[in-house]
Amino acid sequence: MTITQLYYVLAVAENQNFTKAAEKCFVTQPTLSMQIQKLEEELDIQIFDRSKKPIELTDVGRKIVTQARNIVNESYRIQDIVDQQKGFIGGEFKLGIIPTVMPTLLPMFLKNFIKKHPKIKLKIEELTTEEIIERLKDGHLDAAIAATPLEDENIKERVLYFEPFVSYIPNNHRLHGNKKIDVADLDISDMLLLEDGHCFRDGVINLCKAFKDQSDEQFQLESGSIETLIKLSNEGLGMTLLPYLHTLDINEKEKQNLHYFNEPTPAREVSLIYHKSELKMQIIEALQDVISGVIRGAIAFQDVKIISPLPSK
Repeated sequence: MTITQLYYVLAVAENQNFTKAAEKCFVTQPTLSMQIQKLEEELDIQIFDRSKKPIELTDVGRKIVTQARNIVNESYRIQDIVDQQKGFIGGEFKLGIIPTVMPTLLPMFLKNFIKKHPKIKLKIEELTTEEIIERLKDGHLDAAIAATPLEDENIKERVLYFEPFVSYIPNNHRLHGNKKIDVADLDISDMLLLEDGHCFRDGVINLCKAFKDQSDEQFQLESGSIETLIKLSNEGLGMTLLPYLHTLDINEKEKQNLHYFNEPTPAREVSLIYHKSELKMQIIEALQDVISGVIRGAIAFQDVKIISPLPSK
């Protein structure tokens, strides 16, 4: 049994196709098939049910894939140990970022990070929190930036900053005349929300103590982007809540619709997260250092109340 054979097994399990798996592994399809067949003969079992289209794992195959993933990931960590010993900060690093953080935070730190650490090849993906956790556990991500706490014993969290919630209230709204507002003023029935799957949406719902069944409402508007929520609000269709960094880029006219909360300000905790077995700590620390440096000038730490990103029960 070899690590290469296990790597091939993982590729087929992920792609459910021998040809696609071979392309991903940069080998010919006969070579990959032969190595997997040799492993099956050695173990005297079938890992894949080849009669199914697409190819499926057998019952024992699923158990083998789980263990193979652990073995392959651990083999990659040998190079990480060597890099740390030599003080080398470089190589490929796969980073996930949630959609409500990506457009504001990434432009703030990426150029500085690349300049400071030119040997690191960042591969960045915009993913939901659920996708991030799955990929961290599968070894398909090295780290991610997401709203926390996540209450997952397998995930480590390093807090980067606390980002306040800011109300965006159009002229015709009942709260527009208030200079500052309280959480108790919020009513989910006249609030525009992000689509299901966004942790910021869950934070807003958790914040609104007046949450009620919306089945009797005349309409319910949800959007996949914060920019669309602002436009809908400008049309008089309701108020919305924005992460603070998003308020820095809106125009002067729209800034007149921003209303801040009385302290303690509701806020989300944004952290750099990674699997508990992650070894690329030199790169994680480099990311934390650069992001913490640029964020200090944008968000003043103040009296805040952290709102959970976990879905409300």
